[in-house]
Amino acid sequence: QVQLVESGGGLVQPGGSLRLSCAASGRIVSINAMAWYRQAPGKQRELVADITSDGRTNYEDSVKGRFTISRDNAKNTVSLQMNSLKPEDTAVYYCNADVRTMNFRLLNYWGQGTQVTVSS
Repeated sequence: QVQLVESGGGLVQPGGSLRLSCAASGRIVSINAMAWYRQAPGKQRELVADITSDGRTNYEDSVKGRFTISRDNAKNTVSLQMNSLKPEDTAVYYCNADVRTMNFRLLNYWGQGTQVTVSS
């Protein structure tokens, strides 16, 4: 009923920048929190950043000052601007959202993931 589609991943050199985007579509009434997670090979999935519907943000310590999460409530999108990228940022990045659907249930959804590789 609801789909999250990410875009914007790729290969970038250390110190470079990437912008990830995620668009939610389907039978959506509203979206509460939206977030970006990442999972590196052999590691658990971890929260990178999240943002509430009224714009309050939270960041994992290692990305503070380098990454910026933002959202457009009218378009049901969330973005992650990643600057000063490091090799340790290499991971699959996943979009996540708490969605109020048209049957008034609050459900959590994941995107399919997009690969970010930071390497020279």
